[in-house]
Amino acid sequence: MKTVRKSLARLAATTIAAAIAFVPAAQACTGITLTAQDGTVVRARTMEFNVNLKSEVILVPRGYERTGTTPDGKPGLKWKAKYANVGTNPEGLPYVVDGLNEKGLSMGLFYFDQSAKYQPYSPDDAAKTMASWQLGSYILDNFATVDEVKAALPDIVVAPVVFEAFGIILPVHFIVTDPTGASIVIEYVGGELTIHDNGIGIITNNPPFDWHMTNLQNYVNLGVTNVPPQKLGDVTIQGLGQGTGLLGMPGDFTSPSRFVRAAIFAHGIGPVDDSADAVFQAFHILNNFDIPKGVARADEKSSDGKISADYTQWTSANDLASKRFYFRTYENSDIRFVDLTKQKLDGADIQTWSMGGYETAQEVGAPN
Repeated sequence: MKTVRKSLARLAATTIAAAIAFVPAAQACTGITLTAQDGTVVRARTMEFNVNLKSEVILVPRGYERTGTTPDGKPGLKWKAKYANVGTNPEGLPYVVDGLNEKGLSMGLFYFDQSAKYQPYSPDDAAKTMASWQLGSYILDNFATVDEVKAALPDIVVAPVVFEAFGIILPVHFIVTDPTGASIVIEYVGGELTIHDNGIGIITNNPPFDWHMTNLQNYVNLGVTNVPPQKLGDVTIQGLGQGTGLLGMPGDFTSPSRFVRAAIFAHGIGPVDDSADAVFQAFHILNNFDIPKGVARADEKSSDGKISADYTQWTSANDLASKRFYFRTYENSDIRFVDLTKQKLDGADIQTWSMGGYETAQEVGAPN
């Protein structure tokens, strides 16, 4: 029996290792947080992926029943949704990867390749175990504040479970923000839970959050105000137009560079009046992180010969005051939203709205 188990384990490891070479990856997602002058909070993000996630907007009702997934197939943690929540899902699944609940608690899941390593699993822990992609929905289903999330996370096990759609253990980390502006980043590194207070409200991808915060020290010279002319001997050197305070800002699509740019843009904009204003400012900021198809690609190709390239599939904004989930997509830059306060929050079934559709150019000035 032990020999059979070892053979199956080796086969599974070989299969997973082979799949990793072709696995879909989201290496370029960017998240920001804005606080309006009236104190309301908006958290927004981009979602980059190299295959179509088939995302939809879903509403999870109060009382919706879930069971966590474990590495050995035993039933995991069971729970019922205490709070209704709305957001986007992947691959038609009943799990939210970005959204907010009726209390205004917001959560975003971000890829965390190279760094994520989940907690050790024992069959004795099955009743408190779940998979990485289920944690975000667990948070939105059950909690109203960041403090509640902090208190609950040590009591659960997030185990290394294979995500069947991609054939790998899905490496992710999370940002959680509540209406007070409190924000945390949740990471599983080295098999241990780490919770970082996120006073800057920014998240990207690998490396871990504390590394990104240290890396910001390399850019203390940057600012949104133009630098004054410099005197070199008898010669005065003038800057070439606006933006000289940002000379040297990294402009590539790597996670560290996007973290730096996002921090500067999110904290450099002018004051915003309220959450509605902050939503539109957030979309303007995230325009700077849009990735067109093909410009951020890997060397390998898929089995059908297609190039592996991340692109911005959708961008979302969570208005934590008005309980609205806003989104736009690669094919349609019109901003749409679902107002959670206007929906039926009790029920047995998940509600679904398509994110599909294409924008069209509108002609103006045509003769009558």
